[in-house]
Amino acid sequence: MGAIKLELRCPQKVDGIAIDPEPDWSFDALLSELNSLETRLNASSKPVPFTKTKSREISTGKSVESNARAFVIRVSDDELENDNERKGEEVHNGSLVAVKRFTCDALYLSESDDSDDDVALGGESFLMDEVGLADGALVELTHQHQLGVKEEIRNLISTLETQLISENEQSTSALAQVEKFRDMRREMDRKIDTVYQRKIAEALDNHLTAVQRDHELKSQIEERKIRSDAAYEEAKRKERALQEEKLRQEKVKAEAEMQAKLRAEEAKRAALEAEKRAAKEAAEREAAENSKRITAGVSQDGACGHQPDDSSVIAGAQSRGSRSDGTKKLQSAVRATESALNIEQKRLQKLKELDEENQSLKLSSNEDFSGYEKDISRLIRQIRGLKDNVRTKASELVKILNNPLCPQSISLATFSKKVVSRCETPDDNVAMSCGYVIVLVASQVPQVMDILLGEFHRACIYTVPKHIVYSEAAFESEEAYYKTIGYREEDGKIESLENYLSRLKSYMRLYAALIQTEIPGVQNAHGLKEGWAWLARFLNALPANIYTAVALIAFLQLAGFALFKKYKSQFRKILDNIYDNFLNALKAREDSKLNLVIAEIQYYIEDKKFLEEPEGRTLQAPPLSSTLVPEADYQEYGRYHQYQEYGYQYH
Repeated sequence: MGAIKLELRCPQKVDGIAIDPEPDWSFDALLSELNSLETRLNASSKPVPFTKTKSREISTGKSVESNARAFVIRVSDDELENDNERKGEEVHNGSLVAVKRFTCDALYLSESDDSDDDVALGGESFLMDEVGLADGALVELTHQHQLGVKEEIRNLISTLETQLISENEQSTSALAQVEKFRDMRREMDRKIDTVYQRKIAEALDNHLTAVQRDHELKSQIEERKIRSDAAYEEAKRKERALQEEKLRQEKVKAEAEMQAKLRAEEAKRAALEAEKRAAKEAAEREAAENSKRITAGVSQDGACGHQPDDSSVIAGAQSRGSRSDGTKKLQSAVRATESALNIEQKRLQKLKELDEENQSLKLSSNEDFSGYEKDISRLIRQIRGLKDNVRTKASELVKILNNPLCPQSISLATFSKKVVSRCETPDDNVAMSCGYVIVLVASQVPQVMDILLGEFHRACIYTVPKHIVYSEAAFESEEAYYKTIGYREEDGKIESLENYLSRLKSYMRLYAALIQTEIPGVQNAHGLKEGWAWLARFLNALPANIYTAVALIAFLQLAGFALFKKYKSQFRKILDNIYDNFLNALKAREDSKLNLVIAEIQYYIEDKKFLEEPEGRTLQAPPLSSTLVPEADYQEYGRYHQYQEYGYQYH
């Protein structure tokens, strides 16, 4: 439903009062204006056309006072246009100044005047025509009804405004309560945070106090330990001095006994040589006499055509050359490079001299060194693949090897034998860990390496590398051959091929683990350079059979990764040579026992297993609860010279 526009059909000015086209007056202003209008009309000499002069009874309650906007009358600007033109601008402006806005709530406007002509009012002013009593009563009732409806509307508006104000006040009160609760909550949180911070500070203070007390206790314990260690070291030094003096005396005594033994041996040797010379002279005299007799017999029996019997002479010559022939046949059965055999001979000679020295010490000394041997064996059995374990065991082994109370020759021989025997079981982690221990110990005690390698060569000839070919002329039997290449005799029988190959593989794994071990700051005296030389000598001299194949794959599985890292393309060339020549030679033998090792070598090369780091090569970090041993105790201080690449040639 659209808005209703009311337009007054009357002049815009009546007795100097102008009608605003858009009045927007308050109720009080309208009431005041109507009262002033009635007063002016009643005071006029001309009769007022209004039929009802009764005073308007209009409620001035709260609802009326709260009405913000009053009734608006819009008057068309087209009406009374001529009258506006006739009015002067000065009069018009003056009337505008005196105009007051008002609303006509109770003004009766007649619709019976349809004339659009301007009416000259002259000195009279009429708002409505005179009507009858019935029409006036109807108009009055209509007006009263309108006033009642307006009053109801004002009451409803007032009620709504009251509710709105009440709700606004409630909202304001609730907001104030929320803000108050928020402030209280913040204050409570601040207090709780303060209490919590205080508790944290107290707990931290207690913890720091406990830590300080613990440090003080530890420092006291350390001081007592240092004092006790100093006292122990002093006592140990005195005891060592006594032991050294005792050892010196025993050494002098042993040297004297040794000199006596040497003199006795020299005397025996001289006697034996004298006997040999006498026997030789007697043999020569006997031979001369025999030749004389033979000559005499020939001269006597020459006419009969008898010939001398030379069987005795030939037999003597054969007996003298039998030993040299056996040695030559055994040497012809050996397959190895000359350099490898020379190195093996030197190491075995050192090991032999060490064994002889230990034997003479045990015979000449009354001391029991079995306790040191047990300690070395126990430490080697306790080696694990952990950094702190390896360093701790290496440090303790170095202390035993450098202990003046135990001859170093005995501790060196015991260490070498126990390490080699420890790795007879096929366990890669044990081999890798032992390799680390060997390198650490050898960096502090350099004599260990040659003795250990000699023990390797004695236990497994393929660590040289060397192979012995079976020959009936060189060996009395197959059992003698098997014992020569390293087979063991168990219950009067030679061990099986599987057991021998298992031990051979374990020895080669330990040897390869030693070669590939690299420790920062520690030089490996038998490292990758020697491993490269071993591989070249192996392929140059050794034939392809089940023994050499097992030794080769065991070596490659542990040392191949490190060799490839250093030699790159040269190592790939060696693998190609193994694949083309060595592997084909194995296949050409058509032995079912070789199928497994052939598959292993082929799988290693084709799948490039040398690119994968072998298990156990990197030692595991120790647990957080364990005590770390300083690496500086085991590092060798000196220059670390870089290995040169070892070139290989195939003949």
